[in-house]
Amino acid sequence: MGAVNPDGFYEGLAVGLDGVELVPDGVLFEVVTRDGACMSLYRSGLEPEWSGREMTDRGTAAVICGSCPVRRECLEVELRTSGAQTLGVWGALPAEDVRALHPVWCERRARRGTEGGGRA
Repeated sequence: MGAVNPDGFYEGLAVGLDGVELVPDGVLFEVVTRDGACMSLYRSGLEPEWSGREMTDRGTAAVICGSCPVRRECLEVELRTSGAQTLGVWGALPAEDVRALHPVWCERRARRGTEGGGRA
């Protein structure tokens, strides 16, 4: 998807994060590291089925993050901490999409008066 924003895709994602905007960073980080699908795989030493081919970040996100219960929280943590400098997969999105979402998310938070989220 890159920097293109078809049909308000990134605005929709930013709106979906409104429910976690006031959650403190530490709480979000704890939830993601405790309940994240990727963290569960990491702790168990398992790898997802890659079907014998190289996976793109988008493919990795689909395989690992598809059923993750904390995708919103994961994406919120990454937007707060790395934002436009992100790498990898966060909240079921490849870095390219997270970087494109970041300015939309910042603008929405500024308009709502909650820029910076729940840093406390």
